[in-house]
Amino acid sequence: MYKIYINDVPVVLKQVDELNGTDVNSPDKIVAPYPGKPKFFLNYADMLEKGRKMKSIVLYSEQYEQMVADFNSNYQLIEAAGGCVFNNGKLLVIYRRDSWDMPKGKIDPGETPEQAAVREVEEETGLAQIKLGPLVSITYHTYRDRKEKRILKRTYWYQMETPQTELHPQHEEDIERAEWVDAKSFLAEKPVVYRSIEEVILKVI
Repeated sequence: MYKIYINDVPVVLKQVDELNGTDVNSPDKIVAPYPGKPKFFLNYADMLEKGRKMKSIVLYSEQYEQMVADFNSNYQLIEAAGGCVFNNGKLLVIYRRDSWDMPKGKIDPGETPEQAAVREVEEETGLAQIKLGPLVSITYHTYRDRKEKRILKRTYWYQMETPQTELHPQHEEDIERAEWVDAKSFLAEKPVVYRSIEEVILKVI
């Protein structure tokens, strides 16, 4: 299974034998076979980018690897890394561009995902004492760059610990606030947060 978020809607690519009883069409969910043409995916991408609200889109094929390669061929891949940072059980969250998030950023040339994740957390929050933990998740989402090129961003998320509590949000990166929160209570309050970020948080609480 391969899950990509397009305008906060999960598009899930599955092998035929991965389909289950919940994979049925409904007013807010599309389930369809992949016909083998890479541009087919752009019909759904355009629909979601224009604001169509859906629970999910599931596309399936017996040729799963080819389907994934065909989807990816429509996009330029950019890799990023970030951190699920904890201090005494509290999770670090940041607020930027009208949504709650966690610190992350692009991987620089020559960096490993682990190095980039630590660096981005340091830069975006002012933390300096970070203990790197395991890889938690890899998420995918798409967007358009300033030239309208289609971008697929792959983000590596690592669990981290720090003894520090003082935060200095990086305003140059549009970060308005940085806070320590109880993750379960935070999600229970239904904050404005991307579904991909919520998915990562749920894996560490």
